[in-house]
Amino acid sequence: MAPRLTSLAFAAAGILFLAYPAIRPSGDDATAMASTAWVAGHAAAMLGFVLLGLAVLGLHQVLGDRLSLRAAAVTWVGAGLTLPYYGAEDFGLNVIARRSLHDQAPALMELAEEFRYGPVAITMFAVGLLVLAVGAVMAAIAVWRSGTLPKWSGTALAMGFVLFIPQFFGPYPLRIAHGALIMIGALWLAAALVTGGTRARSATV
Repeated sequence: MAPRLTSLAFAAAGILFLAYPAIRPSGDDATAMASTAWVAGHAAAMLGFVLLGLAVLGLHQVLGDRLSLRAAAVTWVGAGLTLPYYGAEDFGLNVIARRSLHDQAPALMELAEEFRYGPVAITMFAVGLLVLAVGAVMAAIAVWRSGTLPKWSGTALAMGFVLFIPQFFGPYPLRIAHGALIMIGALWLAAALVTGGTRARSATV
């Protein structure tokens, strides 16, 4: 990926990670899960994870070092572990919630809880997010060491992914602030790539 395409991937991913909590309903009841906004918000997050993987791969192509390559590989592994949970929560819980409301059977929502906190599902989800955090930190270190991109330009994005799990336990405004942090970090790195990416790439050929 060229620096500009990598920059666009980072920017789009950041916007989608803010859209995720901004669109998603703040509640976790049947009405929230049955809504179109629930599907749209989680779909934004899933697209954000895909674009993040592409963006970190593009970052490696710009920097050309081993650490950024490892960051790309780790990011893909983390996204791969995370996306199944998001997909099931998006589409599966939406179907359960709509059926619960249609049939006036609130007991059906127990299925949602069983899924969300099933040991395999929640472990895979948590490990995926932790691996993503490791990938983002590795990418930030690669940027810091590059000498061609601003040293701090990867730190805000890395911080956002380090805080991905803790933010789930805060009030909903904190989740939106977390989405804003990821967007700021992604846009910061996107801007750095536009201004310095071409120089970085030419230095590696």
